[in-house]
Amino acid sequence: MARSIRPLAVVTGASTGIGYELAKCCAREGFDLVVAADEAAIASAATDFRGLGAQVDAVEADLSTPEGVDKLYAAIGGRPVEALLANAGRGLGKGFLDQDFDDVMHVVNTNITGTLYLLQKVGRDMRARRQGRILIVGSIAGFLPGTYQAVYNGTKAFLDSFSFALRAEIAESGVSVTCLMPGATETEFFERADMLDTKIGQSKKQDPAEVAATGFKAMMKGEGDVVSGWQNKLQSAIALITPSSMLAEAHRKQAEPGSAKH
Repeated sequence: MARSIRPLAVVTGASTGIGYELAKCCAREGFDLVVAADEAAIASAATDFRGLGAQVDAVEADLSTPEGVDKLYAAIGGRPVEALLANAGRGLGKGFLDQDFDDVMHVVNTNITGTLYLLQKVGRDMRARRQGRILIVGSIAGFLPGTYQAVYNGTKAFLDSFSFALRAEIAESGVSVTCLMPGATETEFFERADMLDTKIGQSKKQDPAEVAATGFKAMMKGEGDVVSGWQNKLQSAIALITPSSMLAEAHRKQAEPGSAKH
């Protein structure tokens, strides 16, 4: 099949949730896609994106590993990437000392290591062309000590910080870096993180399509960061002036196993 001249977007974690909605935003706005996830559902998601007019290459790969990232990068096939939307992420609930360390490292390697590896590979190509847009999906969780989500919140704090540093480093390169910082969103995250018995797991959450639209718009404008939803904006502002010990205790009440029953 002949390749079109539409710009190319790469979206990770695109099988469900925010990543799925980000890929739909890209398809609707004239991008072709390379989409990736660590589950077979990425193939059916790709069918949906093709229905929006995009040419789509779907990659099933474990993006917590260098091999998985290399597989995704190979699928790009040397084509210029106009937009990289780094969304792939994993969560983990319950107390840190009670978690299996392989699960801990899977979160760290998905959220941080694999994301950094992909950002460096694609970012270098963008810098060489002096053109491109990067969207990193962080979280307002990065502002909060994550009692019973300590590893996840720590990884998001890293991404939130890293995005601003990278943006400043390449400010004159023609490549923009935007950090999308959602709050709790109605996705499969809480089920996968084994947090359905928590208050936050049972609470009403933001629509992932709304979150994605906010992030996509900010990326296209080249903005440095965006918090989706007024409640999340308020929460992130309060977090900046609240002692960490108080934030940690507040997070406990939301994320403690069994808290939904209290």
